[in-house]
Amino acid sequence: MTEFSLRRIAVPAFGPTVLWSLGAGATLPVVALSARDLGASVSLAALYVGLAALAELVSAVPAGVLVDRLGERRALVLAGLLDALAATLALLAPSLWVLALALLLMGPSGAVFLLARQSYLTAAAPVEMRARAMSTLGGVGRIGLFVGPFVGAPLVAGWGPQAAYVVAVAGGLGAVAVAWRYPDLHPGSGASTPDVPRVAVRDVVRRHRSVLATVGLGVLAIGLARSARVAVVPLWAESVGLTAAQTSLVFGVAGLVEVLLFWPAGTVMDRRGRVWVAVPVTLLLGLGLLALPTTTTLTGVGALAVVMAVGNGLGSGIVMTLGADAAPQVGRAQFLGVWRLLALVGHNGAALVVAALSALASIGVASVAVGGLTLLGGAWLLRWLPRYDPRRREPVDVAPGQ
Repeated sequence: MTEFSLRRIAVPAFGPTVLWSLGAGATLPVVALSARDLGASVSLAALYVGLAALAELVSAVPAGVLVDRLGERRALVLAGLLDALAATLALLAPSLWVLALALLLMGPSGAVFLLARQSYLTAAAPVEMRARAMSTLGGVGRIGLFVGPFVGAPLVAGWGPQAAYVVAVAGGLGAVAVAWRYPDLHPGSGASTPDVPRVAVRDVVRRHRSVLATVGLGVLAIGLARSARVAVVPLWAESVGLTAAQTSLVFGVAGLVEVLLFWPAGTVMDRRGRVWVAVPVTLLLGLGLLALPTTTTLTGVGALAVVMAVGNGLGSGIVMTLGADAAPQVGRAQFLGVWRLLALVGHNGAALVVAALSALASIGVASVAVGGLTLLGGAWLLRWLPRYDPRRREPVDVAPGQ
C-alpha cells in the first residue's frame, strides 16, 4: 500500500474547501449591507446574516445522508454548483425575497463541503496522522475566510456590496472543477465501498449514543464558546468606548493568530493525544470570556481577544478530529452529519444565550456565564475524552452491531 501523504492528496482534499471558503469569506462582510441596499431595516439586515447558518444547521444531517448516497466527489460537485447558483442569485437579487432564497441555499452547500471532505479524510488518513489532516482542513478553511474579504474588497469598492458575490460564484465553480478532476477514493484505501450496507440515521444514533452523549456534549460546549466569543467581544468593546475601527483591528490580529496555529494543533493531537488540545482550548476560551468584563482599554480587550484566538486556533480541526475518531465505517457520513449538528447547535445557540443574558442582565454577565459553561465543558471532556482517543485505547462503542 502507498504510504499516506497529506501533500499527495492536498489538491483533492483541500482544494475545494479553499475555493469555497474564499467565496464565503468575501460574502460574509457584505450580507447585511446587501440587505440594506435592497431596503431592509437594520434589525432585518442583522437577521439576514444568520440565514445561511440557520440553513446549514437544518441541513447538517441530510447533508451526511447525501454524501453517503452520492459519494464524496459527486456530492462536492453538486454542492459547488448549488453554491455558484446561490451566489449568482445574490449577485443579481432584485428584492429581499430573492436574497433570502440565495442565503438559504448557501447553508446546505456549506454543510456538504465540510462533511464530504471530512468523510474523505476520515477514510484516507491513518490514525497517527488523522488530527493533522483534520486541522489542516480546518486551517485552509480559515485561510480562505481570512483572505476572502481582501479578494472581494476591490469589487465592492468599484461596484457595491453585491459585487462580492462574484468571488463566491468563481469559488463554487472552481471547487466543482477540482472535485470533477479527481475521483473518489479507490476501494482498499479505507473508504466505504458499494458492498458496505447503508444504515438509517436513527440506527447510527442508537448504536453510537454513548459517544454522542459524552464527547458530543463537549463538542457542543466548544461550539458555544467559539460563537459567543465573536458576539461578546465586539459588544463589550463598544460598551467600553472602542471604535469600530479599533474592534476590527482586534479581530484582524486575532484572525491572523488563529491561522498560524492549525498545524501545531494537529501535531500535538497526533503525538500527545486529543485531550492535550481539547482541554487547553476550553480553558483559554473560558478564562478569556470570564476575564473580558474586567477590561476597559484597547490593550486589555485586544490581549484577551488574542488569548481566546490562541485557544480557537489550537482548536482548529478538533471537532472534526473527534468526530472522525468516533465515526463508524458503516454509516460514517450519517454519523458525521449528526456530529456536525451538535457543533452547530452550540454555535447557533450562542447568539440566543448571549442575547437573552444581555437583555436580562448585561453583556458582561453574558460573557461570564458562557465562560463558566465553557470551563464545565472542558472538565466534561477531560472526564470522557481519553476513553475515546484512538491513540490511548482499544475501540469503544464504534462497532456497527453495538
